[in-house]
Order: sequence, then C-alpha cells, then structure tokens
Amino acid sequence: MFDIHAGYIILIAGTVTSLLRFLPFIAFSKKTPEFILYLGRFLPYAVMMMLAVYCLRNVNFFSGTHGVPEIIACIVVIALHIWRRNTLLSIIAGTGLYMFLIQFVFLQN
Repeated sequence: MFDIHAGYIILIAGTVTSLLRFLPFIAFSKKTPEFILYLGRFLPYAVMMMLAVYCLRNVNFFSGTHGVPEIIACIVVIALHIWRRNTLLSIIAGTGLYMFLIQFVFLQN
C-alpha cells in the first residue's frame, strides 16, 4: 500500500529540485553578471587541480611502485587531453591504464 507520507516527500523533493534547477535561469534571464562568467571560465580548471591533488596525495615515491603507475596515467591523461580535447576520453583512458598498470604490470602484494 502506498504511504501518503512517502508521496508528500517525493512531491516536496521534486518541487525543490525543479526550483533549484530553474532558479539560475530565472535570476540571470537578462544579463549574466561578469563574476559568474569569470567563475564559469576558471573554476573548472581549479576543480580539476584539486581532484589531481586529492588523487595523488597518498602516493609514496619511496616505496612500493614509487608512483610510476600514477605518473604514467597522469602523463597519458594530459597528452590525450592536449591531443583530442576530450575530457571524457582522457579521464576514461587514464583510469583504465592506471587500473591495468596496478593490477597486471606493477603487482602489489
């Protein structure tokens, strides 16, 4: 049996989600402020750098594989992105290469 409280929760969640998605279009319907355009240009690069630091923070260059799989995967991601300008391709290829390297080439015990 359908619980009426679950229906209310779904209705409220759907309404709030819709409002949050449409709010920027309503607020900036005339002219987008320069600050928002600035954030749109430079924030993706900052987020990518934070993700790179987060992913490489625990790499130990003095033991184990000495960070070789991570360095190879990073070089492939950078090279593919410069060559093809396709973020999805470079991330998937780099991740796949890294997983291949740590599971088949640099066997960690």
